[in-house]
Amino acid sequence: MQPHRLPITTSIAFALLCAALAPATVSAQPYPHRPIRLIVPSAPGGSPDISSRMFAQEIGRQMGQQLVVDNRSGAGGRIGFELVAKAPADGYTLGYATFALSTLPSLVSGLNYDAGRDLQMVMQLTSTPNVMAVFPGLPVKSVAELIAHARKHPGTLHFGSSGVGTSLHLGGELLMSMTGIKLVHVAYKGVDQAVVATIGGEGQIIIHNSAPMLPHVKAGRVRGLAVTTPKRLPALPDLPSVSEAGVPGYEIAPWGGIMAPKGIPKDVLARLNTEFNIALKSKTVQATYAASSVIPIGGTPEQFTAFLRKETEKWGALIRRIGLKG
Repeated sequence: MQPHRLPITTSIAFALLCAALAPATVSAQPYPHRPIRLIVPSAPGGSPDISSRMFAQEIGRQMGQQLVVDNRSGAGGRIGFELVAKAPADGYTLGYATFALSTLPSLVSGLNYDAGRDLQMVMQLTSTPNVMAVFPGLPVKSVAELIAHARKHPGTLHFGSSGVGTSLHLGGELLMSMTGIKLVHVAYKGVDQAVVATIGGEGQIIIHNSAPMLPHVKAGRVRGLAVTTPKRLPALPDLPSVSEAGVPGYEIAPWGGIMAPKGIPKDVLARLNTEFNIALKSKTVQATYAASSVIPIGGTPEQFTAFLRKETEKWGALIRRIGLKG
């Protein structure tokens, strides 16, 4: 007796059905089913790297998959941003968004990515106040006195930064733009050199992140004049904001957040936003940020997208007005 055989047409149909079901089975695996890469556009040891590794621990514990930090420094953040923009939009490559994301479009022509077209904002993590400080030997004790001194001695006061287009640099440019004073910008190879120059009197002014400046202000190595956010810092309650100290509307605060390639599935985007919001509220993250005077933000992808658009417009207008090129 011959074994039963399926008709040829039925066999072909069955084979096609199996082939169609195979990828569906793979794609139906719950997210995430493998490690997630987080590209950080700066070197190890900096604020973005430290923040990313802290979140990597929280997210890994929450989601049951490792969040792997991948430092890709260089070109002021461009290398890392471009890698994220060109990565598959599957939720397994994320990026750490920084202040530079809002300034590079105006500083650099011919970028190989467009933030609005190629990147999806997931969630803003932080906002970091800067501290405006001066060399203790400079005879000024307030923002108003600094402005008055600069007007009497135009082009003689130096402010240091870690490079063109950084928040340290643009903080000084914004002050000049809003007050009409003339300062001299000095770009050092790194931010530490800029701080040391101010402590030693080689430079007279610095506008830098609160965390690294707090010890120097409290020890009297530099004289703190104000903070660059609307609200005062609990760690430096005697320092007014620059805005309340005589320059209404002055504000600059470097920030950080999580982004992904454009086109990431909506359910994956929602999951990531939820997980990062949860991690942001953890005791470890909250305590670490409080100790560094970093402000946790959180929120939705839409809120972060709107914030980035506003920042890009603000700094783009200043960069074009002063004719700055990176």
